[in-house]
Amino acid sequence: MALLFFSSSSFDFRVFIVLSFFIVLCNGSSYSSSSPSSSLFNTHHHRHHIAKHNYKDALTKSILFFEGQRSGKLPHNQRMTWRRDSGLSDGSALHVDLVGGYYDAGDNIKFGFPMAFTTTMLSWSVIEFGGLMKSELPNAKAAIRWATDYLLKATARPDTIYVQVGDANKDHSCWERPEDMDTQRSVFKVDKNTPGSDVAAETAAALAAAAIVFKKSDPSYSKTLLKRAVRVFAFADKYRGTYSAGLKPEVCPFYCSYSGYQDELLWGAAWLQKATKNLKYLNYIKMNGQVLGAAEYDNTFGWDNKHAGARILLTKAFLVQKMKTLSEYKGHADNFICSVIPGAPFSSSQYTPGGLLFKMSDANMQYVTSTSFLLLTYAKYLTSARTVVHCGGSVYTPGRLRSIAKKQVDYLLGDNPLRMSYMVGYGPKFPRRIHHRGSSLPCAASHPAKIQCHEGFSILNSQSPNPNILVGAVVGGPDQHDRFPDERTDYEQSEPATYINAPLVGALAYFAHSYGQL
Repeated sequence: MALLFFSSSSFDFRVFIVLSFFIVLCNGSSYSSSSPSSSLFNTHHHRHHIAKHNYKDALTKSILFFEGQRSGKLPHNQRMTWRRDSGLSDGSALHVDLVGGYYDAGDNIKFGFPMAFTTTMLSWSVIEFGGLMKSELPNAKAAIRWATDYLLKATARPDTIYVQVGDANKDHSCWERPEDMDTQRSVFKVDKNTPGSDVAAETAAALAAAAIVFKKSDPSYSKTLLKRAVRVFAFADKYRGTYSAGLKPEVCPFYCSYSGYQDELLWGAAWLQKATKNLKYLNYIKMNGQVLGAAEYDNTFGWDNKHAGARILLTKAFLVQKMKTLSEYKGHADNFICSVIPGAPFSSSQYTPGGLLFKMSDANMQYVTSTSFLLLTYAKYLTSARTVVHCGGSVYTPGRLRSIAKKQVDYLLGDNPLRMSYMVGYGPKFPRRIHHRGSSLPCAASHPAKIQCHEGFSILNSQSPNPNILVGAVVGGPDQHDRFPDERTDYEQSEPATYINAPLVGALAYFAHSYGQL
């Protein structure tokens, strides 16, 4: 998430006369994908229909995107080849190893709060739809592990979590490649004296969800993740407080915990209950659910507010696993779903004239992907339990929820007034000037010399297309009138983020399978 401080620059890349050379040199050996498959016939809920989109191709690219966000020492099988190693001394300011993890968006900061949420949602995508992913499942697991390896480092010391690497204000005063970073890599943490129940409980959720993902394929790693999740959640619950209270200058306004920490405690407990099957977490939820906001009316699910996700997850425990003590969550989950169904009683969501769910101007697509995922996941649970959604006197079937989700995903992929795919590299028309430092500046192969802090601003403010294609990146998206200027300086609409893609992975896997593409 970028709140950018602009700087003038005397540096000039000769107005990018050789831009086309940069593009070829940087992207010539990077990942490419074939055009839409000829096998597009439905084998599931959409039998006998032909898909308008190649969901399998979009799935592949949505996972590949995470390789472009990697920090640290890149592996030999790195497919986004215009990236290089970066942040190799991260953590040294406090004598800890914090190398690795992900840059959250178009800047060079590692924010722990959205990174943990990204990890939870990637894991949930695999838990629900990984069985449909086939050849993409190893790539999805690799994307999760890149994050969890880092989260294990960040939680290595008891009652301490390292929640951020890099000073966002200083980073945003530069426009430079992550490989060239020369801003101070400050490290910020939460502990007993400066608590952060929100970021800690989200980290616990991420570790617990990932433990489920790796339970069969790597049981030893899974046990390590789950053991750490238990410890981190205990810390989150014991030392209460929002992390932005103690770290306000560092994390606000970038990733302030606006919703408080109660939603994360409920969310974290739900994931630990699912991963451990320990009755103490079920009892915790029963005892504390109301205090933690289980019944609050909020219908936005994202990196800050987890209530809706917790309600859907806990409803599965009631509907599918028959935990009757959680029966109230079916009503709470229905209330959320009713709020996003167009025309339903109690519907409170806004849609653009073209049909896109619109929550806010900054990175709205994150709410599109997260809501679509919840709709598909809840539809799966409802189908399993042979039940429906109740909105006042109206009834909505799982099929209706799937159709709403499909319309959102299809809009994202190009079924919109501009005929614009909001996923970079998918379809014939997609954003060319995304707000992303590494993508917008010439890669190391074409420009080995260091690009200084202020030197890149001439590129930021230019109309040249980005030389490096960040394949699979989903940007913030159009405004409430379906307009999209494709301006690099417009971080609200043109910046990608890991937490936009994470829930989309699950949704794309579902549709690719439904239409016989997987």
